[in-house]
Amino acid sequence: MGSGVAPAELAPGVAYLTAGFTNVYFVGNAKSWVLIDTGVVGYTAGILQAAESRFGAGARPEAVLLTHGHYDHVGCARDLSAQWGLPIFAHRLEVPYLTGMSEYPPKDPTVGGAMGFLSRFFPSRTVDLRGVVLEIPNTGEVPGMPGWTALHTPGHAPGHVCLWRESDRVLLAGDVVSTADLDSWRGIASQRRCISSPPSPFTYDWTQARESVRLIAGLKPKVLACGHGRPMSGLDVAEQLDAFAAAFRPPVRGRYVQTPARTDRRGVVFEPPPARDHLPKVAAGLVAGTFLLAGAVYRKRAKKAKQDLA
Repeated sequence: MGSGVAPAELAPGVAYLTAGFTNVYFVGNAKSWVLIDTGVVGYTAGILQAAESRFGAGARPEAVLLTHGHYDHVGCARDLSAQWGLPIFAHRLEVPYLTGMSEYPPKDPTVGGAMGFLSRFFPSRTVDLRGVVLEIPNTGEVPGMPGWTALHTPGHAPGHVCLWRESDRVLLAGDVVSTADLDSWRGIASQRRCISSPPSPFTYDWTQARESVRLIAGLKPKVLACGHGRPMSGLDVAEQLDAFAAAFRPPVRGRYVQTPARTDRRGVVFEPPPARDHLPKVAAGLVAGTFLLAGAVYRKRAKKAKQDLA
């Protein structure tokens, strides 16, 4: 068996591992399994070790599937594809962003909150999977995952999909919602379980996002496992998700709040103008002020030293 940390079991044949700050999911058993999402860059070895810990030495999946192609879900995809000799599956509307045809709608730090602030330091580009990525069948069937259905749930990403197992009501929800409050510094630090909005600065269409939340709430899941935050399970999950869907509102400000970006099979075809972002100017002012203050202190000390020598 592998020596890596074993993924945590959350439902029969479903386990997860946090790769960076994004969850990846292992679905199946030692005879046949699928990896859902691949975390951020740098976690290839950890994912391989976790797979061996769960499924045995030399474990190789039937398929690797992406809920969407944002950098924190696709970071290890090319490395794992090469390691296992497998294609990477994604929804057809994600393919333009995974093959260099288009970039995603620009991130929006002006949306506010902790994640909005942090997004300024996150990469804008995703991983290039040309020659590796294949489309998920448009029938909703999931390669290597009998009994599961892929549901198109756009808003956070054009080709975002959730994976749904009707038999025991398990939902792998990607970033349609989070189970930690990413808009709050305390929520990010504590990772307290609560149903919250999708990562706000990367959500390009809040109307679609709301409809996708309503769609998954209508499924009445018993297990809710997202890309961010610890999975939730129990009889009250459906009730909490219903309440969240009923109260769902877009942020009060931001580039895409009033006007969404528009996308098609080619990628992005329209972007609303960016909202004014005052933080870079404020930061520049703080830096300039710091240098001015440091210079004044230096001159004062130099003058005192000169007087002491006189």
